Amino acid sequence: MSLPPPYRPFGIKALNSVGAGLRRLGWTAPSLNEQDLLDAAVRRAGSSDFGGGGFREGMAVFLDSVEREADLSTLGRISCRETILRYLENRLRLQEYSSKHPEVADEVIERPMFIIGLPRTGTTILFNMLSQDPGNRPPLSWEVEWPVPPPEPETYHSDPRIKDGQKLFENLDRVIPTLPAIHEFGALLPQECVPISSHEFLSVQFNITYHVPSYQAWFEQQSLQPAYAFHKKFLQHLQSKYMKDRWVLKSPAHLSAIDDVLETYPDALIIHTHRDPARVMPSLASLFYALRGMTSDGVDPARCGRDTMNMWSLALDRAVEARRRHRDKPGQFFDAHFEDTLDDPVDLLRRAYAHFDLEFTDTVRDRMAAFLAANPRGSRGVHRYVREDFDLDLDEIRERFSGYCSEFDVALSD
Repeated sequence: MSLPPPYRPFGIKALNSVGAGLRRLGWTAPSLNEQDLLDAAVRRAGSSDFGGGGFREGMAVFLDSVEREADLSTLGRISCRETILRYLENRLRLQEYSSKHPEVADEVIERPMFIIGLPRTGTTILFNMLSQDPGNRPPLSWEVEWPVPPPEPETYHSDPRIKDGQKLFENLDRVIPTLPAIHEFGALLPQECVPISSHEFLSVQFNITYHVPSYQAWFEQQSLQPAYAFHKKFLQHLQSKYMKDRWVLKSPAHLSAIDDVLETYPDALIIHTHRDPARVMPSLASLFYALRGMTSDGVDPARCGRDTMNMWSLALDRAVEARRRHRDKPGQFFDAHFEDTLDDPVDLLRRAYAHFDLEFTDTVRDRMAAFLAANPRGSRGVHRYVREDFDLDLDEIRERFSGYCSEFDVALSD
């Protein structure tokens, strides 16, 4: 199967072509200079207190890496700048709000439920099903993108920021029409924790969206505790006006940070999903290719395959080590194998609730079943890919992930 180049609407092709010509003449706009970005965020927010400067090292490393290594298109530069400005502006607004409302720091987060596991292992369907429980509070995409002021129950599904989120994600789907079949985004859909950590510039998001090997090498050597400290403050802020029984959260990034999750949330409940990595790696490489293809006209599928393997094999190795360290907490972990998720996800979650000593009511069961009926697998398109597109070798995948598969008795496909 020959992998087609990333899709480009005519307007984007023209924008990137004109921008490339201007850059050959020395034009570098829009600016990704660190101080320019900080100053622009201060002007937008009308405040200059970022709540500490710990994020600036990661920001500087990322900006250097993205400028030198990511081969950004004009659209890529615009997108990168606006994404960074949104994170910086959010930091400023969050700090200003917390200074005026110090009581937010007293918000208690009890028994949050985390879904961790590689993408494409059933995490999204379980996340969406758990969101059907009236007692569960997932963060929605619109409030993660624009968290200030904190949402309120009366306007939670009609807040004006929802329209901004809808526009953002509709534009994303227009630029990457294959994306809904890979991973659905939407303003009113539950959002992963990755964008929250990105505010601290300690996030897997940057390596997935851009080719930034220098940043990724730096990131893999960092303590992630500052990201989880920010994560907790972010959730405290969101729940300060509107909360239910418990948070339900999801991110593959938590695989590398189980220790940090439990240090920040000692009573966390963790659903750990599992699937044969040979099935997962080509799909993840395809996601890398789609997202990087939005920001660069020079995206390399073989490089996407290598980066996928390196990134997630390290994450799973760290997850295996952490699970061994926390064997004294069996009641806080529930392992969910992909085959069971496919066979009967409602029953799988019933067993997870029983494991965590949570009530699984008839209402919860019926709402989850109704969601499944309304959203059958494959209803948003078929995600097509093969290993060869990304220069992935089955024997290498088997070798790289053998420890993980053995540790969790992962069923291997033919």
